[in-house]
Amino acid sequence: MIASLTGVVQSVQNSSIVLDVGGVGYFLHVTSGFTQQVVIGESRLVHTALVVREDALTLFGFSSVHERELFDLLRSVTGVGPKSSLAILGSLTTDEIFDSVATENDDAFRAVSGIGPKTAKLIVVSLAGKLKVGGGAVKSKSNHDGLVEALVGLGYSERSARGAILEVAKGDALPQQIIKDALALLSNPSRREPQ
Repeated sequence: MIASLTGVVQSVQNSSIVLDVGGVGYFLHVTSGFTQQVVIGESRLVHTALVVREDALTLFGFSSVHERELFDLLRSVTGVGPKSSLAILGSLTTDEIFDSVATENDDAFRAVSGIGPKTAKLIVVSLAGKLKVGGGAVKSKSNHDGLVEALVGLGYSERSARGAILEVAKGDALPQQIIKDALALLSNPSRREPQ
């Protein structure tokens, strides 16, 4: 398997780049966000996944090892191929994927073009045991995990705590303010704790 390539960016398209490595141009499928990070003529390290099919060898490129690992995990879900996996990574950050799986919320996946409701639910269910905080297959850790743990320590479920934190965390709000707002939201009688 080709795990990474370092070379000079030769060309950039909407969802692909050509990377010149020692005189050989490698065509890499990437997210549109990745194409905005590269500049023609610059040297670049790209983490890669090689997908072998009967009729093609296709290289996919990523800006980090975590993205590549997440791509492989997404491809392991029944009904999610490499192009759908790349579309998910192009639409959602690794933290958004992690949070959607942790809170069992498939709405983010359904918003991705080509991902239907059944596939979105299957992604959440399939990845639930595979995305671990601090040491799992993908080390994508939300910036708010300490706050979630604090709310769990107060007796709230992890799902409710994470949902409340995500709902109230805005921009660069201080952790104290986020906890205060999350507690106000969770203590609201109209908001029931999910069973």
